[in-house]
Amino acid sequence: MPLPIPVPRESGMTTTTGAPLYWCRYGRDGATPMMVLHGGPGAHHDYLLPQLLSLASLGDGFDLVFYDQRGGGRSKTDDPTPITVQTHVADFAAVSAELDVRGAPLVGYSWGALLALHGVVAARGSPASIALPPWLVLISPAPFLPADRAAFDGELQRRQLSPEVAGLRTALQTSGLREQDLDAYKQRAFELSVAGYFAHPERSANLTPFRVTGRVQQSTWASVDGPALLAELPSVQLPTLVVHGDSDPIPLASAETTATALGTTVVELADCGHVPYVEQPAALRSALEEFVTARRA
Repeated sequence: MPLPIPVPRESGMTTTTGAPLYWCRYGRDGATPMMVLHGGPGAHHDYLLPQLLSLASLGDGFDLVFYDQRGGGRSKTDDPTPITVQTHVADFAAVSAELDVRGAPLVGYSWGALLALHGVVAARGSPASIALPPWLVLISPAPFLPADRAAFDGELQRRQLSPEVAGLRTALQTSGLREQDLDAYKQRAFELSVAGYFAHPERSANLTPFRVTGRVQQSTWASVDGPALLAELPSVQLPTLVVHGDSDPIPLASAETTATALGTTVVELADCGHVPYVEQPAALRSALEEFVTARRA
């Protein structure tokens, strides 16, 4: 079962974004702020917790700032206007300014890694609205080139339809758990819905459940111009750590393309799928600690 999530030190709703967005802080008051961008798009920050709260103890310590991106979690909106990459970048700039964390170190997970990259690219063109961070950490970056996205979609589907996962799904349907304990049934159903992201399906039991708002996911991905982003990445010129699991359904080549364009290499985690903070927390921690310590030095 997922671990309990601690109560944030501080939380609220933004007042300067186009729609109110939920934000929260974890860590030590007065420590260097660190922005953490969740995946999706259309999801929310909770599923990074509690494991990624370990970021707060890296180096000399950080004050972690999360927010639910527009359209997901506690930042849902009834506005039918399509939510695009540009919407998310504008929200990121506004949240950073409102919470006084402009230019903070930036960690992005999955889709959040792409949002971080779009943010720093935008910062080079509009430094008055978005300040460049001193460094970036990209964990399991989502694929943005069409061929890599197609490869990811195909591999994830193959895993979800594999005999192992199909057998687990059949076992759940015939277990009688739905009638005995509906909450436990829902938890198990969630685990199986994300099992393909993991190197070993049973590890999905430790992931905090989340939901994705489909229309946000669709409109955001429709607005991604992968080749244009790739062309901009060499201009970023920031110290960047790229971490990717060797069993991630997202092709390793996708992460390598991102890293090469940024002038860095990929730290590959063994026996790890798309969720290293759940699957290989010690190895992820080691890579992060080494990178952050080098930046602080």
